[in-house]
Amino acid sequence: MAQRTMEMDVITFNAAISACEKGDEWEMALRLFSMTALSKVELGAITFNAVICACEKGCKWEKVLELFSMMKQSQVGSDTIMFSAAACSCEKVGNW
Repeated sequence: MAQRTMEMDVITFNAAISACEKGDEWEMALRLFSMTALSKVELGAITFNAVICACEKGCKWEKVLELFSMMKQSQVGSDTIMFSAAACSCEKVGNW
């Protein structure tokens, strides 16, 4: 039987990370996010948004702030959803 391989693109990664966010699987969302670097997928606001929201749901405010820093270095624009997720994650743990 022939083995099939699938090359993941930015749309596939975004969908998978968003699914992790909806399923409260922030750790898997971070793993998928780190895989984007290996696959040379160009990260955009949607990718960062999905992983930031996943970490926010997991109360991982340190990761949210780390991702914000990465986003700034990548020169990806931020939006209201990202700022809201960051504020909510800090608020949940009393760091606001």
